Amino acid sequence: MKLIDHNDKIFIAGSNGMVGQALCRLLNKKGFNRKNKNFLIPSKKDLDLTNNKQVEIWFNKNKPDIVINAAAKVGGILANNNMPVDFLLENMKIQNNLIEASWKNKVKRLLFLGSSCIYPKFCNQPIKEEYLLTDSLENTNQWYAIAKIAGIKLCEAYRRQYGFDAITIMPTNLYGPNDNYSNQNSHVMASLIRRFYEAKINNYSNVVCWGTGNPLREFLYVDDLAEACLYLLENWSPTDKDSPKDINGNPLNWLNIGSEYEISIKELSQKIANIVNYNGEIVWDNSKPDGTPRKKLDTTRVNKLGWKAKTNLDEGIISTLKSFKYEYANKILRN
Repeated sequence: MKLIDHNDKIFIAGSNGMVGQALCRLLNKKGFNRKNKNFLIPSKKDLDLTNNKQVEIWFNKNKPDIVINAAAKVGGILANNNMPVDFLLENMKIQNNLIEASWKNKVKRLLFLGSSCIYPKFCNQPIKEEYLLTDSLENTNQWYAIAKIAGIKLCEAYRRQYGFDAITIMPTNLYGPNDNYSNQNSHVMASLIRRFYEAKINNYSNVVCWGTGNPLREFLYVDDLAEACLYLLENWSPTDKDSPKDINGNPLNWLNIGSEYEISIKELSQKIANIVNYNGEIVWDNSKPDGTPRKKLDTTRVNKLGWKAKTNLDEGIISTLKSFKYEYANKILRN
């Protein structure tokens, strides 16, 4: 028996972002049709998620059954370093407002999206769910990580104290259509795609990349994440006797979502250069930070539940590049 159905009103917070748009594509494909008024995707203009009063009024009026919190202020190393207040405070406001309003309005299920950056910088690899809060965080993204940890623990607290059905997933590094390709705020995959594409079309002799290129990263195509979200909303309840348990036999309230595709930043840069047919030199600026040396999630538990990533890295990058070219011509060049 599915834990949600097509009669449920689903609210996607952050529906205009990369994850939100992937969720919209999937839910439309699966028959959760907005025309039937059970698919709620208010814009930022219609609902400011950092405004507690607005969120309370919206929930009271619309009464969603299912809430997916894909809304967050996100960015790469540079953005996190430069805007610590924004990354900590804005994310905490968004998630606190959504989680509290969901509980108050008797939402049936809430799915909170965390991030793999919540785990300690030097924890054992691959990273198991139990490693949360066992050591210190990576300094360059600690503000975002602390906010996300607070959200994870708030969901766990509401389940423990009130029996509220809030679940959390920890996606690894995401990429795909509708990513943020800003020169200042983008993540590594989007940043490299833009950098090498511009170098190709402008005939640049070299591309400068941050750090040593040695860190290892795992990448997940965003449509695979959307599939994981829906699959777990339909099939995973932490209170079921057969649901994943931690090493002490206690129910797990959060699960890792990752892929088989781990690669060094140096190898990834060369792969993207090859895909865009860029033949210039790649220069590594060792004065810039590397971030966490390795970040590979252990997805044993979610795989046993029946979900696994489908999109291989080459296919995902090619698909993302196709989307990026359209976005670059129609949006980025105008900004």
